[in-house]
Amino acid sequence: MKVGILTGGGDCPGLNAVIRSVVRKGVQQYAFDFVGVRDGWRGALQNNVVPLDISSVRGILPRGGTILGSSRTNPLKHEDGVRRVRDTLAAQDVDALVVIGGEDTLSVAAELGRQGIRLVGVPKTIDNDVSGTDYTFGFDTAVGIATEAIDRLHTTAESHMRTLVVEVMGRHSGWIALHAGIAGGANVILVPERPFDIDEVCAWVKNRFKIHYAPIVVAAEGAVPKEGQLILKDRTVDEFGHVRLSGVGEWLAREISERTGTDARTTVLGHVQRGGTPSAFDRWLATRFGLHAVDAVKDGDFGVMTALNGTRIVRVPLADVTGRTKTVDPSLYDEFGVFFG
Repeated sequence: MKVGILTGGGDCPGLNAVIRSVVRKGVQQYAFDFVGVRDGWRGALQNNVVPLDISSVRGILPRGGTILGSSRTNPLKHEDGVRRVRDTLAAQDVDALVVIGGEDTLSVAAELGRQGIRLVGVPKTIDNDVSGTDYTFGFDTAVGIATEAIDRLHTTAESHMRTLVVEVMGRHSGWIALHAGIAGGANVILVPERPFDIDEVCAWVKNRFKIHYAPIVVAAEGAVPKEGQLILKDRTVDEFGHVRLSGVGEWLAREISERTGTDARTTVLGHVQRGGTPSAFDRWLATRFGLHAVDAVKDGDFGVMTALNGTRIVRVPLADVTGRTKTVDPSLYDEFGVFFG
């Protein structure tokens, strides 16, 4: 059997660990042949593939990003997209695909699976917003990076007695903001799940200054004020209909400064959360996902996604987990007893 591997959407730490484990187990245990599809679904449309074997995945476990490249291409938005994907698989004698991606990439995979293409999904996203799995790889690394940044910002905020607003990733869910904000001791945490009141934010900031403490505000990029719309610097959309987020941090800093009469600055962590060496947990989880994905291919169990359920890796139907976002459980707001807007 020949198996293709594809990584789509935003890059994140741990992608290479999945590729490595799929190839190593597939070759050594099942005698599969492998090819890598370059640049996500774009490569599937353009018949751009490269051979993969054990030597080509050696040494990639600690590397961030993906050796196959990625893109936000949506083949369902291209003329004859499904046919072109089929043609590529046929031209390369590929019997099945392992598709590694987030909500958008896996939604495409679910549709292609419904149309008869044999594939297995692996969930990845630093946002941890893919339904059906307790965690996705990449999330732990992103939280660690954001937490370290918040730790460092505390001291410079105190040195100048100013508010520092930290904008982290999180389009529809606030998992990174929540975890990093709690771990880093932030004073205000704003998440997309709950629109915030800017007056309340400023009141909290003032209270911190009263006790001679410089506040840290952590905001997910998708956080929205109660009386306004999503704050954007760029309104162009990608092939999945998503705008490029960023801007809420700058807006918050400006509003806090004007409303409180104190200095406020912004740090946008952006893509630094995605890059670099994956954490030990992300390497472990990504490796397990890959091992179970190639098992599903061997079993002929297509149209499923590997998922973490407690400590077990299970298979869940792609159709059951795509099209909806895993958001932060509202009970966590009360559990931590902090302000989320």
